[in-house]
Amino acid sequence: MFRKHRNPYTFRRSKSGLQVWKTLGWLLLIGVGIELGVWVVLVLTGERAKLASYKGQPADVYAYQLQMLSPNGKSVSGRSTGQLNVQPDWSMGYRLKDEQNSNYWAINPQGFRAPEPLPREKPPGEVRIFLLGSSATFGQGLKADEQTIARRLEQRLQARLAQQKQSPEKYKPTTLPNTAAGLQAIQSLPRQLKSGTYHVINAAVPGYASGNQLAQVALEILPYQPDVIVVMNGYDDLMLASDQEMAILEPITQRIEKPLQSAWQSVTRPFLEFIRNTRTFKAIQFYLLKPQPSLPQQALPLASANADWLDYLPEDGADLDERVQRYRQNMKQLIQLCAGARVPLIVSLQPEITGIDVDNYTSTEAAIASTLPENYQTLIPEGYAQLELSNNELEKAFPNNVKILNYYPLFNDLSAAAFTDPVNLTDDGTKALSERFYNAIAELPQLQVIPSQPQPQ
Repeated sequence: MFRKHRNPYTFRRSKSGLQVWKTLGWLLLIGVGIELGVWVVLVLTGERAKLASYKGQPADVYAYQLQMLSPNGKSVSGRSTGQLNVQPDWSMGYRLKDEQNSNYWAINPQGFRAPEPLPREKPPGEVRIFLLGSSATFGQGLKADEQTIARRLEQRLQARLAQQKQSPEKYKPTTLPNTAAGLQAIQSLPRQLKSGTYHVINAAVPGYASGNQLAQVALEILPYQPDVIVVMNGYDDLMLASDQEMAILEPITQRIEKPLQSAWQSVTRPFLEFIRNTRTFKAIQFYLLKPQPSLPQQALPLASANADWLDYLPEDGADLDERVQRYRQNMKQLIQLCAGARVPLIVSLQPEITGIDVDNYTSTEAAIASTLPENYQTLIPEGYAQLELSNNELEKAFPNNVKILNYYPLFNDLSAAAFTDPVNLTDDGTKALSERFYNAIAELPQLQVIPSQPQPQ
């Protein structure tokens, strides 16, 4: 009797909503079709396995990028950034997760870069040398553990012992001659190293600054009864904000300081991970985009994907002074700590690309330097000059407790390229630095055989 009239606005909304679902359905169908098409092409070309193992960047780069984990071992970064797992540690900032490995490195149960475990108790006759630092000391980008500074240094020290045994005439005898002519003949000869098994432990952690290393020595290294501690640092201190005592995992702090952003990342992470793991996304990256980490990401392990040098450089001279003073205080405490434990300490400023004169750049290093902003090329040399002054003052204050080295300009005369980015080293650079550390360690009186006086006749 009464005709029902459909509300035109309700009809339009229903039709519009239906159209949206149809569009989404077609997009999903197209996406599935593209994914299947890519799969077929990969199977036919034999590229399926290669793309399946692709992680969004070259394998050697992926292996050394950090993957941040929560204390219970779950990713908190919002995306898979790399293979080298690190976990927060409230005393040292963070640490390498123990018992992990890749095709390029192995981390032992103690969290050091080595394939074999390190017992707490030192075996008889073992001489333990701990090498601390950041990514360059760790061996960022090197193809194997054998290429690292630590392993090369260990081999060099063991070779020295073998040489002493084979050619004892090239070294001072264990007992001095009882004639003036005999003493004159051996005056220029180096002393022998103490016999034993020299073990150099790579305790470097990418991104560590002096505050992390101070805590690391106090809480982790000293219990392993080191005979020598070698620290190479400086760069990460210059790039660490002056209001931070040590380097920390920023995504961990974001969960407290930026809860909404952290919650959004947790919600969107599964979807983003799904997209990144599709064959289509991987194929676009692998064959077309070929993404590489930026120079700030390579030089600063904790830097984000969109990092800029301006996010890390000192803001002005006053900010730079604060960072240098923080470094000085940390190193002073480290010297005092090692002196109290009676462990010889060697501190070296690490090499950096601005330590090379522009005229001495290789083509590779010139290309790297050309991307650095002007304030980087001004502030970093100035910062290194202040760090050197600070270290020299500490060496004068503690002449019997620390040996200071400055390797900032070490590669000024090296004919081959030494750097892969502003601070990490090539294989040639690593070899040259290892030899310098060998010379410094071999000169430590604590590791030398002091010749005894001749018996009276």
